[in-house]
Order: sequence, then C-alpha cells, then structure tokens
Amino acid sequence: MSILTTWHQDALAAVGKWKWLHTLNDGVTGVVQPLYDRHRDNIVVELMHGGRWAGHSLHAALSDLPIGFWSSSLVLDVLDRDGPPDDGRLDPAAALSAAGLLAAAATVATGVTDWTVSDDEDRRVGLFHGVLNLAGCALQGASLAARLSGHRGTARVLGAASMGVTGAAGYVGGHLVQGRAVMVNRVATSSGPNRWVRAVADEELPDGVPTGVEVEGRHVLLHRSGDQLYAIENVCSHAGGVLSRGEVDGCIVECPLHGARFDLRDGHIVRGPAHTPQPVLPTRVKNGWIEIRGSLPKPRQRT
Repeated sequence: MSILTTWHQDALAAVGKWKWLHTLNDGVTGVVQPLYDRHRDNIVVELMHGGRWAGHSLHAALSDLPIGFWSSSLVLDVLDRDGPPDDGRLDPAAALSAAGLLAAAATVATGVTDWTVSDDEDRRVGLFHGVLNLAGCALQGASLAARLSGHRGTARVLGAASMGVTGAAGYVGGHLVQGRAVMVNRVATSSGPNRWVRAVADEELPDGVPTGVEVEGRHVLLHRSGDQLYAIENVCSHAGGVLSRGEVDGCIVECPLHGARFDLRDGHIVRGPAHTPQPVLPTRVKNGWIEIRGSLPKPRQRT
C-alpha cells in the first residue's frame, strides 16, 4: 500500500539521476549561468524574478495563462464539430492557441530566470520540467500551424497531446514547489523567542564580522558595526542559505548561495532572487551579554 503514496517521490528521484539529464544540465548551465551572472543586477532580471516587486515568483502566476488558453482551445475543439467559421473570421480555438503561445514565451523566460538560482536535484528536475514545457509549446505550435492550414483534425490531436505534456510539466512543477519548497519563503514560520534571551557575550562579538548564533532553535545573524548592533534571521528566505557565511558591505549582507542581498538594518531586499525580506530581531546589551528576542505575541483584542 505504501507504494501508492511514495511512487511520485521515487519517480522524480529517479528522474534527477538520469545521465542524459545531468549532461543536458551541465550544457545548459554553461550557457545560461554566465549570462545570468553578467546581467543579474539589471532591473529586467529583478522583474523577471518577481522578488521584492511582486512578493513572490512571477513564473508560477504566468504559467496559468498558457494552460488556461490551451485548455479553453481544447474545450472548443470538443464542442465545435463543424469546423472554423466560413466568413473569414479567425477560428476561436486558433486564437486561444496563439494567445497561449505568446503567454508561454513570458512563462518560459521567467522560468529560466528562476531555474538559474536552483541547485543539485532541484536544478535537474527543474530542467526536466522545462523540457516538458518546451515540448508542450512545440506541440501547440504545430497544432496552430495545422489549424491555420485547414487540417483541423490534426490540430485537435496535436492540441490534446500538447495539453497532456503540459499537464505532466505542471505536475513536476508542483512537486518542485510543494514537495521540494523551491522558490518558497524559507522563514515564513520563524518566530520566537518571545522573551529576551542571551545570545553571546558582548566581548565575544567582533566588529565587522557576521556571526551566526542559535537561540532556542532559531538561527540568527549578529553583526556589530561600531556602536550599532544588528540581528536578522540567518536562514535566507529564498533558498535557505546561511547568511553569516556571506560577505557584509556596510549594512548589506549577501547570501553566499545565490547572491540575494539584504539590509541588516530592517531586513529589506536590496537584490533578488529573494522574494521576502529577512525578519529582524530586537537586540540589547545587558550585564555583558547580547540579548535578542523575536516578535512579541500580539495582544488579544477585547470584545
């Protein structure tokens, strides 16, 4: 019985081990990654991530558009058996197919941008997700060409095949987001401590050196700059990188994993691919100790 609940995990784990996928991943990375690194500070790249501008990845939202257009085209194919209009107007199913292809271009572009900031098995399975999506786009393009040339039966078959492949790609994408937590806020549930707790002796925190500490199970980055003391979540909200291992320039810390940058003063995002600011923790020095606490519990409203 357990195989019925674990088959998807086993199947996608096997996908990540395919040798041809490793080879393709290395080849695509060799082309795409240098291009991304060269232009990662460009505002266009920031917008394609969504990040601080939208608060979440744009790719997942945009993916609804081609799926919606193409599934609507498929419904029209099922309902309309008489063929396209004979008065010279564009076949509605063809119009929906073309709109889906246009939306798919933006979806693919944002997907590639997000893919460049993934790693290891997530990266390989993400590439497989992209290959399936490109196959779905190719089938849909062939379906549109068949519609425009009057081969409606062929177009219907190709359109249905496109939706099948695109649905499989969507399943893999769902696994990445909900099964592997790719592009998900890694600090959404971080909280506490709800009281002042000693983190490190004041004399043991060097000036200008990011230091990671663990306080009641929470990982915190402490940083001293002269008389100023900062404390933010040490786990990067983007992909779980350890910020204390990154470089600090002034009040800006850079995640060593994918290069997201945060302001130590208030946790706001200076550069993506992160979508969510880093939580900031209050600090104080008392009796020779640096103490921190999390957000205080919200008081209940009286009724």
